[in-house]
Amino acid sequence: MPVNQSLVIRSAHRTWCLAKFELIRLFLTKRGGLALAAFATAWFFILYYLVSSAVMFVSSDMFKDMAQQLFGALGLTTLLKWQTPELAIYWLVAIYTFPIFSLFAASDQTCSDRTRGTLRFISLRATRNEIVFGRFLGQVLIIVILVAVTLIATVLLATYRDSSLFIGAAMKSFSIFTNLTIAILPFIAFMAFINSFISSSRLAIVNTGLFFGLVPMFITLISYKLSIVSYLHFLIPGMQLSEMVGQEAFVLANYLIPSLQTIFYIIVATVIMKRSSL
Repeated sequence: MPVNQSLVIRSAHRTWCLAKFELIRLFLTKRGGLALAAFATAWFFILYYLVSSAVMFVSSDMFKDMAQQLFGALGLTTLLKWQTPELAIYWLVAIYTFPIFSLFAASDQTCSDRTRGTLRFISLRATRNEIVFGRFLGQVLIIVILVAVTLIATVLLATYRDSSLFIGAAMKSFSIFTNLTIAILPFIAFMAFINSFISSSRLAIVNTGLFFGLVPMFITLISYKLSIVSYLHFLIPGMQLSEMVGQEAFVLANYLIPSLQTIFYIIVATVIMKRSSL
């Protein structure tokens, strides 16, 4: 086996071990179990009270009139044409809640390790790039698993109501799964960037809140005098979500923007991690 190929395999193995640790920390620890229980409880209420009642809402004339006015103003009228109303309601809820949830879930990628001093120990056995990529990959796998579980539950709800919807709902769920995953990636990458210089998950959340609350306002104010500054909006994760929600057709920008944001924040995170003291 060539030396370069052997090095790549070893690096990939170390990265996977770091990612696997994130899965173990969530699914096989008491603290992770509590977090999963809270997540399951929240989604139980969403599925039971919102998603399962989608057909009743959509079939009522009052809701149709209200939805036509509201969704028309928001550009979401295509959602009313979905054959599976449960998935339409799920999509509306998930596209906004999962990115926010991913910020909290990924807020401690390296913070606690830096505080305890274990990050220095890990860096003796893995490169800093592998640490960033491994922890990022672990968080992505966690969110992907949770998205898949909630989607499967939604498809089962729709199938329980009408078994003929199974094939159509399953095919639509693949599209929703892909769109959700792409939309969530920059949020996890952003938290990897924040974790590269913050030593507390609480501080990471606070800094994230300040970023999403103040930076868009600052860019908007400055862009009135310098129009070129408005392009900085593309650095804000989720800036394309409002366009992504109501689009039925494929729009390249809705996939390209979050992909570029993810790459940008991961690269910046690796650069900061390399230059920071552990």
